[in-house]
Formats: sequence, structure tokens, C-alpha cells
Amino acid sequence: MLGYRRMAKPRKDRVAKILAGLDTLYPNVTCELDHETPWQLLVATILSAQCTDKRVNMVTPHLFQRFPTVEDLAHANQDEVAGIIKSTGFFNNKSKNIIGAARKILSDFKGEVPRTMEELLTVPGAARKTANVVLGTCFNVASGVVVDTHVARISNRLGLTSETDPVKIEKDLMGIVPRERWVLFSHQVIHHGRQLCVARNPKCSQCLLEPICHAPDKTV
Repeated sequence: MLGYRRMAKPRKDRVAKILAGLDTLYPNVTCELDHETPWQLLVATILSAQCTDKRVNMVTPHLFQRFPTVEDLAHANQDEVAGIIKSTGFFNNKSKNIIGAARKILSDFKGEVPRTMEELLTVPGAARKTANVVLGTCFNVASGVVVDTHVARISNRLGLTSETDPVKIEKDLMGIVPRERWVLFSHQVIHHGRQLCVARNPKCSQCLLEPICHAPDKTV
């Protein structure tokens, strides 16, 4: 037990330094997907799979102008929806999921986006990442940690996990990051991955976390 405590304290201190560095770099960040309602964010997050937020934000205004409500999308023609969202990629599958999500929310949740992980996971197109984005951003519900490509990459670079599977990465992060930080931590790491800790040639000289980062692909 004593040996475990000796190992746990340095890890806890290191995580605290990482969180402090992220607070300095990104004190007030939130989701970059444009939305006015939880439903709009759910749709935008489904569209964001294998697509940039910038591209999604270019597509959703047209989509929600054409189909303003959950009811409208539940009764939409899939080919028309696919045509609107085509530039986000995988448009056939995404259009099917969006329409399916609308129908599920109408039939099972009275037209309101559910507020629990268990319920959201029953909605077409909503895996854990999507559910965590919606629950954390719209309802401030810390159900888990969002694990996208940025979070996966940075968590490995910082030695917070050695896993590659998103579910296993999330489990590791939930075990070491305080629950009250899960929502903000997710947004901060995603921003960090876009601005400094990019996939190729990370901007390590500008990063406050560089002194405690031991990634093999560091550039300093």
C-alpha cells in the first residue's frame, strides 16, 4: 500500500501541473460547434465525425434553416438531407443517423434531447463521444471525457494513457482527472490539439506543458 501511495502522489502532482497549464493556456474555452439548442449540438456533433468543426459550422445554418425543428428532420427526405450535408463526408450514413435521431427523440423523449448517457446512447449516431459533448456543453453533466483524435493523441503524448481505443482512453482519463474537471478538460485538450499539440510538428516551443511532456515526437 505504501508503495502504491508513493507512485500515486507523483502522478497526482503531474496531473495537477497539466491541468494548471491548460487553465493558463485555455481558461474559458468551450465547444466550437455553433448551436443554439441541445438538438442542434447533437446534430452538429454527429456531422463532425471525420470532419472539421469549421466545415460543420458552414453546413448547419443551411440545414437548420431548411429543417428548423426535430419534427422537421424526423419527416425529412434522406436524399435532401444528404445533399445539404454532403461536404462533411459520409453523408449517406450521417443523414440516416440524423433523421433516425430525430425520430427516436420524438418517439421516446417527447422531442427533448435526453440528459443521461444511458438514454443518449440509444439515439442513432450518438456514441460516447457525441453524448459527452452534448451532456457536458449543454447540461454541464460530467458523464465522461470526450475522446476525439486530439484527446487521444495528447493523452498518449503526456503519458496519461498508453491505450489507443477511445473507450479505454476515456476510462484511464476518468481515473486520473477529477470529475469536476472532465467537461473543461475535454474542451481544453481539444483546443490544445488544434492550436499547439498538432499531429505533425507540434509547436512544443510555445507549450507550457513542454517541461513535463516526454513524447517521442517532441520538436524541442
